[in-house]
Amino acid sequence: MIRDEKRLAALLDSVRRFMNEVAIPNEERVERENAIPAEIVDRMRSLGFFGWSIPEEYGGAGLTTEELCLANMEISQCAVAYRARAGTNTGIGSEAIIQDGTEAQKRRYLPRLATGEITGCLAVTEPEAGSDLLGGLATVAVEDGDHYVLNGTKRYITNAPIADLFTVLARTDPSNRGGSGTTTFLVERGTPGLSTGPEHKKMGQEGSPVSEVYFRDCRVPKSAVLGGSTGKGFGAVMRSLNKQRINLASLCTGPAIRLLDEGLRHARTRKQSGHAIGEFQLVQAMLADCKVEISAARALILETARKRDRGEDVTMDVSMCKYYASEMAGRVADRVVQIFGGAGYCEDIGGSVPRFYRDVRLFRLYEGTSQIHQLNIAKALLRGG
Repeated sequence: MIRDEKRLAALLDSVRRFMNEVAIPNEERVERENAIPAEIVDRMRSLGFFGWSIPEEYGGAGLTTEELCLANMEISQCAVAYRARAGTNTGIGSEAIIQDGTEAQKRRYLPRLATGEITGCLAVTEPEAGSDLLGGLATVAVEDGDHYVLNGTKRYITNAPIADLFTVLARTDPSNRGGSGTTTFLVERGTPGLSTGPEHKKMGQEGSPVSEVYFRDCRVPKSAVLGGSTGKGFGAVMRSLNKQRINLASLCTGPAIRLLDEGLRHARTRKQSGHAIGEFQLVQAMLADCKVEISAARALILETARKRDRGEDVTMDVSMCKYYASEMAGRVADRVVQIFGGAGYCEDIGGSVPRFYRDVRLFRLYEGTSQIHQLNIAKALLRGG
């Protein structure tokens, strides 16, 4: 649902200007320094990028699902690190609070998340709890008077090294292996017993820090329980991920658009035997396949976003979006490297193409692997969904 066409157009225009004037010219610097410079983060804050999905009453832009998807498709056409820096605040770092937080929790955290004063993250995945989250969940929270004491380890947590607020899933009823035996906690950095590990050395997505999170007798007040009630943690996380999977699908589409633009530019200018390679039919076929798949992903994502905005059940739809868009981005990246030939494999002459080729590989792993989403889709079909 688009509430105000002119207002949305102005927002998207500001994103494009930022991308063309600031983000893209600094992509190599971000990769080299493995960090987004502070002045660029401040620029993102001033443009309101951190508050896109946060309700207006708490200082955000209150974008609908469709509006957020369109904005994400724009911001993700530059290096992945930029959208990841603000993306946890507009996604999994705030969504559980928006949907399930108490009013006190919303007023405490959402305004600061919206301005980018603090950075949020979702700490769910564990060394033995990824796709089988409930079966492998080992982080526990034990009631102790007016507090809970958390112990456990979270792994592969985006923005953990710089996060100020951790949304943490833990088991509060050891005898209950189902979702009702889990609770979600809001844990602030600086809480004794919470620490983060060194940043992982990844094969791509430089500038987007990822690390483990450790809870060692981490004592939090009962006011840190998301929504004020125990036994609802898994449901809160799943609701957050359902929204985020639409976001991520749109964030997969932006890099594919950028890659196709790079492929088209190369096909028009690169000559072989006196002819632009874009004149060769097999190159044309690869370009056409890229365009068709990008358009199909975009249509699927926006229709799913509209369904969510109408209040319809999109559980299967979001899995289709995430599965198709992440796989599509990988295929587009592979084709564009092929179009570039040797240059697509060389960091010094391939421009952004080698970087995007590495960056998009992660899309098929996080927020549910492609295989998990295949299973989600099939199970929904068999249930008659």
